[in-house]
Amino acid sequence: MSTDRSDQLRAIRDAIVNLKSSPLYEYRVSNRYFPVIGQGDHYADIMFIGEAPGKNEAETGRPFCGASGRVLDELLKSIDLKREDVYVTNILKDRPPNNRDPLKNEIELYTPFLEQQIEIIQPKVIATLGRFSMEFILRHFGAYQSNQKISQLHGTVVKARTNYGRVSVVPLFHPAAALYNSSQRETLEKDFQVLKQFDAPAQPGTMRLL
Repeated sequence: MSTDRSDQLRAIRDAIVNLKSSPLYEYRVSNRYFPVIGQGDHYADIMFIGEAPGKNEAETGRPFCGASGRVLDELLKSIDLKREDVYVTNILKDRPPNNRDPLKNEIELYTPFLEQQIEIIQPKVIATLGRFSMEFILRHFGAYQSNQKISQLHGTVVKARTNYGRVSVVPLFHPAAALYNSSQRETLEKDFQVLKQFDAPAQPGTMRLL
């Protein structure tokens, strides 16, 4: 296996492109959608993880490229970061019909790809975007406690352990929440300040789509 991070991430992309066993594969093909693998610096200290691509994302193959993506860019700018300084992806790599919640079998199918992305990029912090992503990541790393809600954990730092070492998980509200509620925008801006302690890029950021 190649030790180059870009080569390893391309291998993930190629596997997902040809993932005919996915229950979302035919939906992707029939709508001429793209899988949405990820985007950003392959040496990023901060990885953002959402739930699943939406329509705009599936049409372009780029994560968080619609209205919520503009909010994300603005929030990054508020802490002096750009997209190319971080890595952005989702749990699912294909869009579910009508933006419904991911199904259990879909999560199980796509989880290994996300695990590989985390192991390749080795971020110091994983910022989860939304309740679904928060619960998934905390459970995945054995850091979830029953009855924990995003309303309680947003903007906090939860320590977890990966195969490559310690990682800090920072639960955040989904950027889309700021589109409909100005108070959520203020909360997101405040919570993003927590990320400033992790915002030194490992090397000059290079925007890569995969």
